[in-house]
Amino acid sequence: MNRRAAGTAGGIAAAVPAALFAALAGTMLHGQDISVAGVEVPWGAAAALVLLGAVELWLGAAFRSVLPTAACGVLCYALAGWWSTLGEGKRLIIGDLAGNLWIYGIGVVTLVMLAWCRRYRPAGA
Repeated sequence: MNRRAAGTAGGIAAAVPAALFAALAGTMLHGQDISVAGVEVPWGAAAALVLLGAVELWLGAAFRSVLPTAACGVLCYALAGWWSTLGEGKRLIIGDLAGNLWIYGIGVVTLVMLAWCRRYRPAGA
């Protein structure tokens, strides 16, 4: 196996626990809100998306590939999606503003990070 393939495999292997961390932490964080002038502001969902973006950016920069970033985003989205479809009383993400921001924001943040992490590819790749 050449060095580049080994780096990609290592990046995807690192993306799995990173995605699990981002999905768990983001899901726990997304429901936090604060009342500003009587309006509930879901700051937790925004913080969860910033966390996901930071994890994906780290993966892209550390492994010089978009594949770990993509793997992290797909796995995080799949986990959050699964947690939003559990039965009543077991559901971790509900269909409110914060839940929708977290679920759909995962896709948006991942696409933005994929575009950004293309800069880290080695020359000639």
